[in-house]
Amino acid sequence: MKRATRQRLLLLLAVLALSSLAGWQWLRDARHETGNLTTLDPAGISRIVLTLPGAPTLHYEKRDGHWWRTDGTPTRAVDARLNDLADTAVAPVLSWRPASDFEPAKIGLAPPRALLVLDGQALEFGESSVTGPQHYVRVGQRIALVSSRYMPRSPATATTELH
Repeated sequence: MKRATRQRLLLLLAVLALSSLAGWQWLRDARHETGNLTTLDPAGISRIVLTLPGAPTLHYEKRDGHWWRTDGTPTRAVDARLNDLADTAVAPVLSWRPASDFEPAKIGLAPPRALLVLDGQALEFGESSVTGPQHYVRVGQRIALVSSRYMPRSPATATTELH
């Protein structure tokens, strides 16, 4: 075999080996992808219910592109605050585990520290994790770990009345 042919063959084998390794890594990463809390599109969410301990449940509805608190007399809510709550739907999950792996009371889910319902999809928030600034979130029969940035907070100053 000529030297040039041998070099081309070795180069082709090296390219095939690297392509195989890259494909294997891509498949491995895809298998370990944790995804988001829900499959909901935040822009399409039109109803939000927020329950925090020691506070009345708050109901919000999106009308003509703006958020309104619908408890009692409708009042306009701060759109940015409610859009942040809607964005929780696509919060990146750090890890998923079956709910049966946990004792709900030990991770703050009996009762939950916060209950956020986005268009009927319930997200129950528990305690922060000991491994970092993360919170446990029950979604159906699974528990997710998400960044503490997505933990719902009291919107005490988040509504204003419009006359």
